[in-house]
Amino acid sequence: MPRNRSAIAALQKLEADREALDAKQRELEVQAARELGEIILGSGLESFSKKGLRKVAEELGKLGEDAAIEKLTARGSTRASNAEPGTQ
Repeated sequence: MPRNRSAIAALQKLEADREALDAKQRELEVQAARELGEIILGSGLESFSKKGLRKVAEELGKLGEDAAIEKLTARGSTRASNAEPGTQ
């Protein structure tokens, strides 16, 4: 026979579950930050100011991965092709 649970007990369990999920989220955020830091170190981006890096990341995030890569690689190849021969 199923046991009846009071609303109070259900709310207490829900609160405990939320606290556990919050703790797990914080743990995963730390791991994600570590992974992103490892990717950035050695890429040249570590020389950006904190403010500049945040701005670049926000703008790239707005574009999305494919559009950002396309824009960044298209500009570089356009500049190189427009440069005078021997100045590249």
